[in-house]
Amino acid sequence: MKINGNEIRPGNVIEHNGGLWVAVKTNAVKPGKGGAYNQVELKNLIDGTKLNERFRAAETVERVRLEQKDFTYLYQQDESLVFMDAETYEQLELQKDFVGDRSSFLQDGMTVTVELYQEKPIGVSLPDQVTLTIAEADPVVKGQTAASSYKPAMLENGVRVMVPPFIESGERIVVDTNEITYIRRAD
Repeated sequence: MKINGNEIRPGNVIEHNGGLWVAVKTNAVKPGKGGAYNQVELKNLIDGTKLNERFRAAETVERVRLEQKDFTYLYQQDESLVFMDAETYEQLELQKDFVGDRSSFLQDGMTVTVELYQEKPIGVSLPDQVTLTIAEADPVVKGQTAASSYKPAMLENGVRVMVPPFIESGERIVVDTNEITYIRRAD
């Protein structure tokens, strides 16, 4: 689908210079002299490089539609993570590096969304929050105020997060998978 250069919005995926790019930031500029343009910060979906481009209203770019499919996480095999298509039951193997640091939050049976372009995986999004158990937490230091003091704790998956002083080992907490931060106690 072709769109004009001034219609590019953050989150749009476009085909540009032979690659797939996602618009991170856009800024409509109307200089005193010359025509208006859209200053767009692009990020390459394949290798992560960034690029700043100007698109005039008269220019057209190809907007790409990514297919989003739900997959269920099955298990880790060496450096590969194995997922299963929720509809066709076909298995998909992705490298651990592809998912990144957040791969430690994957749990058996967890549903993730995989973005595909021409049947090739481009990105994986995990649920925003997961519930995990605290494996070990530092003891509370006496006299420490509870207002803004947090202490380090180790989760069952080996990830360290900062938690409030009242959280102890063995408790279940909800963690934000994007920011890797404590949200609240689990119910």
